[in-house]
Amino acid sequence: MNLHEFQAKELLFKNDVQIQKGYMVSNLDKVEKVANKLSSETGTEFFVVKAQIHAGGRGKGGGVKVAKSLTELKDYSSSILGMMLKTPQTPKEGKLVSKILIAEDVYYPGESENQEFYISLLLNRSTSKIMIMYSTEGGVDIESVAEKTPNLIFYEEVDPSLGLMPNQARKVAFNLGLHGTAYKNMIKFISSLYLAYVNCDASLLEINPVLKTSDNKIIAVDAKMVLDDNSLFRHKEYKDLRDESEENPVETQARAVGLNYVDLDGNIGCMVNGAGLAMATMDLIKQSGGEPANFLDVGGTADADRVEVAFNLILQDPRVKAVLVNIFGGIVRCDRVANGIVQAYKNIKDKIKVPIIVRLEGTNAEEAKDIIDNSGLKIFSASSFFNVTEIIKEVLS
Repeated sequence: MNLHEFQAKELLFKNDVQIQKGYMVSNLDKVEKVANKLSSETGTEFFVVKAQIHAGGRGKGGGVKVAKSLTELKDYSSSILGMMLKTPQTPKEGKLVSKILIAEDVYYPGESENQEFYISLLLNRSTSKIMIMYSTEGGVDIESVAEKTPNLIFYEEVDPSLGLMPNQARKVAFNLGLHGTAYKNMIKFISSLYLAYVNCDASLLEINPVLKTSDNKIIAVDAKMVLDDNSLFRHKEYKDLRDESEENPVETQARAVGLNYVDLDGNIGCMVNGAGLAMATMDLIKQSGGEPANFLDVGGTADADRVEVAFNLILQDPRVKAVLVNIFGGIVRCDRVANGIVQAYKNIKDKIKVPIIVRLEGTNAEEAKDIIDNSGLKIFSASSFFNVTEIIKEVLS
């Protein structure tokens, strides 16, 4: 689950991470009130207006502005709130900005002594450790740094059973070239950041930039946090943090009915039971010259209702040229699945404008193939992966 910057910062603050203070605004009438509140709490004279969307590169698209007066603050807030913000990470039409973050200006006098760093935490699945990736080149695209100056990116891996060790936090601060008070503050910052990552059950925590101010404070100026969906049962309080308006609507619909669906960019829709078979099916589609349009695991109960919902989800994608149903009948019998597919097809027959390819393997697979073949419906019945490959090639030719 992706969070907005203001939400991520709230969680960081609760875990003793020093942040750039700010407040979320969704109504222009509250801009002046928030500005006065920030000024009284922090003494800031300037304000930063940040669009709140689930995408990076907001500054390049005009979604981040520094206001040096209340008049500028109102003008920038008015221009950003409600705009369709386009960045390298948004769809071509952009994303509607329905929320902005008004934050204090932390780049105060002595700006030449300010330093920006990059720090992120994520799970390294190959080592089963939490990886801290950091660089002295903060405030810019880390991808460019990795490509042009990979020597400026450092890594530290933490065994989650032991936690972040003091020597590891010191190593990070040292590699960032800090000393004195800034060095000590960075050690505390890294330690708190690690605890925030673990306590929130995050799968990604990225701070870019981390700012060392001219008076040696270490502050999270930006924050990107992704929470692990599988951990949300432990955090009932996070339920209200989900912004469905920022998420793929089809994925939202699938989640509501208990289906595992991930939207992709291909042309062959997939309906499979089991994550492993789904991945193998996606490989099969690529080997056949197609591209998977989605990941969809219908689980072990592929009955008519569930199959119908799955068809409706897949067919919403205009790029889909065919739908491949690849079910292994272990617990569930193939003939029952076949009857479910036939019934679902009949229920939404008018919506189906593309070929349907069905491969059923396992218990009662032969009976299932007879049901599909004798249904009188326009369904391609495949008995092997080879048949599937040939049918996909024919459909795409």
